[in-house]
Amino acid sequence: MRVHILDDWFDTLRGLPSYEKMAGHDVTVWTDRAGSEDELVERVADAEVLVLMRERTKVTDSLVARLPNLKLVSQRSVWPHVDVEALTRRGIVLSSNLHSDSHCAAAAELTFALLLNAARQLPAQTAAAREGRWQIGVGKTLSGRTLGIYGYGRIGRAVAGYARAFGMNVVWWSSEAGRERARADGEPVAKNREAFFSGCDAISLHLRLKPGTQSVVTKDDLMQMKPDAIIVNTSRDGLFAPGALKEALDAGRPGCAALDVFDEEPVTDPNHPLLGHPRVIPTPHIGYVTEEELDVHYHDIYDQVNAFAEGAPINVANPEVLGR
Repeated sequence: MRVHILDDWFDTLRGLPSYEKMAGHDVTVWTDRAGSEDELVERVADAEVLVLMRERTKVTDSLVARLPNLKLVSQRSVWPHVDVEALTRRGIVLSSNLHSDSHCAAAAELTFALLLNAARQLPAQTAAAREGRWQIGVGKTLSGRTLGIYGYGRIGRAVAGYARAFGMNVVWWSSEAGRERARADGEPVAKNREAFFSGCDAISLHLRLKPGTQSVVTKDDLMQMKPDAIIVNTSRDGLFAPGALKEALDAGRPGCAALDVFDEEPVTDPNHPLLGHPRVIPTPHIGYVTEEELDVHYHDIYDQVNAFAEGAPINVANPEVLGR
């Protein structure tokens, strides 16, 4: 099949073990971002398969209308960037593994790195040292403090393990079903939402972005946090209600936000209201950007391509197209 792999910005995928699964296909790997839809259409006009690198490219109705050969979009995880209805109308399959048993520690490791950076003021202290200013403030020890984790999933549980290794207390909040799973595992759950946001020294968000979690964290939630608390988000910006985080930070709560995700990515405007905010430590959505994590992801993605080529699609998000 004619396969186009999009947005491999650092030309990483061809050097990973998983790429061997593409043997036998006509594969084109794009290592830069198309500047417009017209440019993207020109690049992938002959594509039978589009392979996506997370949300780096949006698959819109107008795009797929201009790709008459397209049969499959293969990716991993959730798909807020994909117009599934547009694919379905044209009989195009979306394959996306939501429930892989494989696990990579990349996002959890970055989460804890951001927490450490915020607690010890590392970006500001490093910048000051390079400018010849020796020590510019006093950090916080994580040991003995309480980390709240919102979302009872694999990444959150990995973060909890790191936190406990550093001597932190961990408390959970999640959906009702998630809280029940946590209790069944003997994990401490906050007595209510207000106690979770007001009682934690740091909170980390680990939720999939879907209709039930869109805007789940409100300004009122954030304003209940301690004025020196830290919030970390390596999941999705859409978990915050629009404008809520900036408004809360401007009002002094929480004390710091360490963010790997933003409302529109990539962020190229240095004047973005959060990127340059004095209470924000930003990273450019690198939670999954390690060789090991990408290899795990693309094993799944290539399996989906091969299953489709063999006439037995897997992980199909729009199964109504299969009978056509």
